[in-house]
Amino acid sequence: MNRRRFLAASSAAAAGAFAESGAPAAFALAQINSARSKLDLTRHRFGVNYTPSHNWWFCWNDWNADPIHRDLDAIAALGADHLRIMLIWPFFQPNPRWVSPAHLERLEQLLAMMGERHLDALVTVFTGQLSGWYFLPSFNRFSDGFYTDAEMRSAQELFVHELVRVMKAHANVIGFDLGNELNTCWRAPIPQGDAWMREMFRIMNELLPGALHVNGVDHQPWFEQDTFSAHALAAARFPVMHCYPYWSGAMKYGDAMDPPSVHLLAAMAALIRSFAGSEQKPVWAGEFNTCIEALPEKGQAAWLEKAVLAAIEQGVSWFSYWDSHDVDRKFEFNPLEYSLGLLTNDGRVKDQGRVFQQLAEAYHDKPVNFPRASLPSPPTDRTQDGAWKWILNWLGWGPRSV
Repeated sequence: MNRRRFLAASSAAAAGAFAESGAPAAFALAQINSARSKLDLTRHRFGVNYTPSHNWWFCWNDWNADPIHRDLDAIAALGADHLRIMLIWPFFQPNPRWVSPAHLERLEQLLAMMGERHLDALVTVFTGQLSGWYFLPSFNRFSDGFYTDAEMRSAQELFVHELVRVMKAHANVIGFDLGNELNTCWRAPIPQGDAWMREMFRIMNELLPGALHVNGVDHQPWFEQDTFSAHALAAARFPVMHCYPYWSGAMKYGDAMDPPSVHLLAAMAALIRSFAGSEQKPVWAGEFNTCIEALPEKGQAAWLEKAVLAAIEQGVSWFSYWDSHDVDRKFEFNPLEYSLGLLTNDGRVKDQGRVFQQLAEAYHDKPVNFPRASLPSPPTDRTQDGAWKWILNWLGWGPRSV
């Protein structure tokens, strides 16, 4: 399944009224050093990609803190210690020279509410695509200029500066994720993508030193030549992988509970380490789920347990499940999006939520045991088929007979 073709068939929708609720509450700057000490890549952490139960991420425009309080309480009760949160870029920055103070205040409130529940925040910045919808800023008229155009770069830097002004006072900030699968929204030749990534990391490290900044791409750059080089991504302090059997093509090689699916996290971590040239490279499963609509709740829970245990055995450090809550069916999304949560939209803990809780209780803060076995060289055939040949060989799994 080519995710980009699916995304290209969708269109963005962004609307809402501005409503303020509550006052910003910041942690003291003195707490920051204590937060940074939690960024230990050699100990397991468990978190989720947050999907607000009330009005999805449209809630940035229709702000109501009460349902968010309830969501965060429920997420913390499952044993999560961090959330990946999505800033819908055009909501926050409707003009290249102006970032909305109201939206920055709402971010500050969210970070404070998370801190009260001991939930750390990875803030995803340039969210131009999310759940199959495009959210392009009004000044995004440079179809090929996201990574190279001077006006676009100036707008990006302003946005990061304004975000840092809010985030630096919160001890529970992990850092920035450059975007949500940027390569599915803005593509470029690899030299341009890598140059932009290096410069953006430089800016973020300068403005928010001691934090952890990552680039949460989908599986494409790991499998083939796409916007960012696999070697540059793997050389980062903490490479991130997004693992979905449905989107990655695993179902071509087996069923939902076969090794290409349940060992996908472990296999992709090995693939990333082959590009890094080190079996000891920490890897973050930044998004993972099956996205197999036909798999029932109990099947999804069984997959989650097997997938995470296999990944732990292969030394994957952190896990951030996609996602916290099911999406309200009052919104129009691809049917795959409605039932991916650990909790239902009205807050019921699903079977996979209970499994997540058990895994978090068993492994949170436990030392990561990195694999010692040597890895084969990275695939020379930089195509989907070439990547899967490498993965299947690593798994010792033959192609499904037809």
